[in-house]
Amino acid sequence: MKKKLSILAVVTSLGLILSGCSSSDSNSDASGIKVVAAMYPLEFVATSIGGDLVSVENFTPPGVEPHDLELTPSQVVTLDDADLLLYISGFQPALEEAAQQSAPANSLDLLSVNGLNLLSATEDGHNHGAEDKHADEEAHSDEELVSDPHVWLDPERLVVVAKAVAAKLSEVDPDNSEVFASNLAAFVAELETLDQKFLTGLASCERDLIVTAHAAFGYLADAYGLTQEAIAGLSPESEPTPKRLNEIGKEAKADGTTTIFFETLASPKVAQTLADDLNIDAAVLDPIEGISEGQTYFSIMESNLEALRKALNCK
Repeated sequence: MKKKLSILAVVTSLGLILSGCSSSDSNSDASGIKVVAAMYPLEFVATSIGGDLVSVENFTPPGVEPHDLELTPSQVVTLDDADLLLYISGFQPALEEAAQQSAPANSLDLLSVNGLNLLSATEDGHNHGAEDKHADEEAHSDEELVSDPHVWLDPERLVVVAKAVAAKLSEVDPDNSEVFASNLAAFVAELETLDQKFLTGLASCERDLIVTAHAAFGYLADAYGLTQEAIAGLSPESEPTPKRLNEIGKEAKADGTTTIFFETLASPKVAQTLADDLNIDAAVLDPIEGISEGQTYFSIMESNLEALRKALNCK
């Protein structure tokens, strides 16, 4: 992981920014609630619910792996001026460190939202359900269980997040709570339609095992009766052990797996090498941590559905 920009270096640069013309000048003129989103899924939710009443800045630029986020001095100024920060604890340490210094007026940690039924995973790529946490801790006492942050890959869980964001926006701007409620209802309806597409599309498949580059798809698997086996753990930069690669290869052969999934923002090298060794395909399954121009959450999720249907030979 890239070396994080130290807060001290950021702070010492602020004088230069504040003394001249800076990007924060235009930000201070922006209308509506000023929201800072740690990464695309949170920007997507805030924009969908806030509409024209919010000005959302996504701190993770397009094409950048969110785990590797480094804050610029101007972003620290923006954070200090924000009405609401949406972030994921433990996911982007540089942002959390800056937030502790800046103390935005309001904040919402995605992993603190009630009702998400969070999953966890070890760095070897094994997922574990929340209901089995105690047993998992005993079985994997030598391995650290980490909360899986990728809840947005399950539309039902994203509904829970959306409701929490709508409630937070209503706290910040109670006069427009009815607008937020109306936007939330429309957003939830779209997510319910997407959920139904996945339920129908994955209802009758030859296989249910998905082999992924890293353990980002536990919630998607949990929602639709699939089993995820990840080459590496929750961090896309974690390196799999030879033992883990051997385990994955054996499971893929036994299952008749036809596809190893890799991602758009992380190196596909290990996944593609494993696919080549097994003489099977490699394809993209996108964790939607960032998007390219012309894409949306919904368009990527539908592409993911088609990739899964092909790989699992669904009817």
